[in-house]
Amino acid sequence: MTAPTLPAADRLPDVPAPGLGTLVRVELRKSADTRAGFWLLVSLGVLALAAPALILFFADPPDKALSEYVAVAQLPVALLLPVLGILLVTSEWSQRTALSTFALVPQRSRVLLAKLLAAVVLGGLGVVATLLSGVLAVALTPVLTADPASWSLEPAQVAQTALAQVLVVLVGVAFGLLLLSSPLAIVVYFALPTAFTVLVSTVASLDWLRDWWDLTTTTGPMYSGDLQGEGWAQVGTSTLLWLVVPLVAGWIRVQRSEIA
Repeated sequence: MTAPTLPAADRLPDVPAPGLGTLVRVELRKSADTRAGFWLLVSLGVLALAAPALILFFADPPDKALSEYVAVAQLPVALLLPVLGILLVTSEWSQRTALSTFALVPQRSRVLLAKLLAAVVLGGLGVVATLLSGVLAVALTPVLTADPASWSLEPAQVAQTALAQVLVVLVGVAFGLLLLSSPLAIVVYFALPTAFTVLVSTVASLDWLRDWWDLTTTTGPMYSGDLQGEGWAQVGTSTLLWLVVPLVAGWIRVQRSEIA
């Protein structure tokens, strides 16, 4: 007995799978679709604009330079961008959209790759926002204060800052993939590195670990463009611990777990 076949006219047309660019655009839109994501983006913008005011009004005149304004503006962005990376993943489970997402795109690796690329774009946009904030602060310095401002900004600082921001937002994505829970991933992301830093700072014999495995310590010089020589190796080892390991484990978990 053979299964009945529909006439050609009654068959549903083959719909091509969405391209990677389309998936990235969808993920970027998702980052602002939820209330948490929307207000987090708003907070990032406000803090990026507000942080340079600390230098504008309270720093000594030699510190009122574009490089300093940009470095200070990066601090709140680097703090909150990883949370945005976490929500980029975990909102699929908290909003119960994971089932429909992976039903529309059964190749889970394509969806996960799109999330990673969207996170990279968000990291780049964060750098652009801080650059604009720095430029605005330099322009306002002689207007709001009696001090001149310098437009000096080394290309190395821009490049290293962009790399640092991409790394931290990808760490957020990695923790989101590993834990698949917004509250848990956010708490672990902030608590685990803090506990690690306290441990290696308290125990003198473990102090060397901070220079090689603490991502905040290793990426710190990047925000001023001062990372050189051995510092790149230290960034590599800390990235291996805080990005590569949880990312691989989380990727395998999502690939193998049942989506409900």
